[in-house]
Amino acid sequence: MTAKVLFTGKTHNSGGRDGGTRSSDGFLDLKLSQPHPAAENLFGAAWSACYIGALELAAAQRKVTLATLPTVDAEIDLVLDSGSYFLQARLNVSLPGIDREVAQTLVDAAHGICPYSKATHGNINVETTLL
Repeated sequence: MTAKVLFTGKTHNSGGRDGGTRSSDGFLDLKLSQPHPAAENLFGAAWSACYIGALELAAAQRKVTLATLPTVDAEIDLVLDSGSYFLQARLNVSLPGIDREVAQTLVDAAHGICPYSKATHGNINVETTLL
């Protein structure tokens, strides 16, 4: 089986007080005068958006009807420890109207589907909480 690229996100970033980021399609156009917390906020927004799609796919694969659309609150920390920088994350997931055991199964399965979860698995500390 040959891998197929589904989408390529392209951005141009510039630093400094007048810095910013712009996607090639114009969908994203932000002023980023400070690299942080912008980087952590953008990463959290991208990861949680992807994770929601993974939750929906996990539900569809298991023939679970979602009572409402899922929500995810992402918290991305930039941490400095002994002169080294790293990230850690918390994903707070809401799946109202779903049996808690079934919802937890979807939360766990979504990490195996979401490319951001796969990319971070084993690389950063991630806590996922079903609200």
